[in-house]
Amino acid sequence: MTGIASMTGFARIDGQTGGVPWTWEARSVNGRGLDLRVKAPSFVDAADRHVRQAAAERFKRGSIQVSLTVERPDVRTVARIDRAALQAVLDDLATIEVPPGAMIAPARLDGLLQVRGVMTTADAEDATDALKTGPLDGVGPLFEALHAARLEEGARLQASLVATLDRIADLAVQARALAARQPAQLAARYRETLRQLTAEGPPVSEDWIMQEAAALAVKADVAEELERLAAHVEQARDLLAEGGPVGRRFDFLSQEFNREANTLGAKSADLALTRVAMDLKAAIDAFREQVQNVE
Repeated sequence: MTGIASMTGFARIDGQTGGVPWTWEARSVNGRGLDLRVKAPSFVDAADRHVRQAAAERFKRGSIQVSLTVERPDVRTVARIDRAALQAVLDDLATIEVPPGAMIAPARLDGLLQVRGVMTTADAEDATDALKTGPLDGVGPLFEALHAARLEEGARLQASLVATLDRIADLAVQARALAARQPAQLAARYRETLRQLTAEGPPVSEDWIMQEAAALAVKADVAEELERLAAHVEQARDLLAEGGPVGRRFDFLSQEFNREANTLGAKSADLALTRVAMDLKAAIDAFREQVQNVE
């Protein structure tokens, strides 16, 4: 059994590329489908596409926010010698004839480097080039950690669902016992009502009373509703045992639960049964809220 997964979870992955630290974070809450929002520095190539593809392979439902933080170093300026420009200066100097006795010192390298164009500057981008793709290596481990967190939360959610289903099954048993009393209660109530209405008139046939009471009992029969409730409980237990992304099926099942509870309450002719039906609705509402967070 793989177990169900919640849509609630958090994961964080730290790493570094070329000595530059980066951090991935993912937060997940419940959602009707898979809704993904990605926030990453623009210099990380195709981060949004990479994250979305990886998320679609791992998750089926949930609203997931993913963010990447990179402690990018300040861009430094470095000096470089333009060797072609320096050679051109040296070639020009070689063509100059210095008069004998002229007070001109031979050219030195430090002086030549001051000539415009010989020295150039450039940004030291070597460290950031690797950051264009390096942090993407953390996406896989990030979603593995998020999936583990959602499974852990799902285990706690499953325990709550089992307890709620046990409560629904127990109430259905109580309802069945109370419903068995309804025909006799309806007959007694109908007989008393007729007795009051015909106190000064001719008596009503007992056979006729029983026929009418039986017709009322048929209308108030809740055997089918109780059978379907029991079947829904078993189906819910099967889904829990199956595990995986079963949240949508749980959504549908909670609607079926609610329909049977409403009908049970509407058909009830007994105060105790009505109270059980109300308790059933409360338990089913709790079940419906719980399954909203199942993937």
